[in-house]
Amino acid sequence: MILETAILHIKKGQTQHFEESFALAAPIIMGMNGYVSHDLKKCLEKENQYLLLVQWDTLEDHEIGFRQSPQYQEWKKLLHHFYEPFPEVLHYS
Repeated sequence: MILETAILHIKKGQTQHFEESFALAAPIIMGMNGYVSHDLKKCLEKENQYLLLVQWDTLEDHEIGFRQSPQYQEWKKLLHHFYEPFPEVLHYS
């Protein structure tokens, strides 16, 4: 099992819109092969920061199966415009 982590810095004043868009995007990732679970946590100290944790069966399920899929383009369209800067995504075993 692989844990994907990303600290998401959301543009000021956009957190509510981000959360609404994430609710629309969540079913996309949930339907991907190798997806196990995810958790989105809002930071208590920094109002525009979130922690995204996604569990995958394998690294390839995320890096190839998801990121190279047509569904990723929809995920990207829903969420990527909220990030400033774009998050660093890391994987843990």
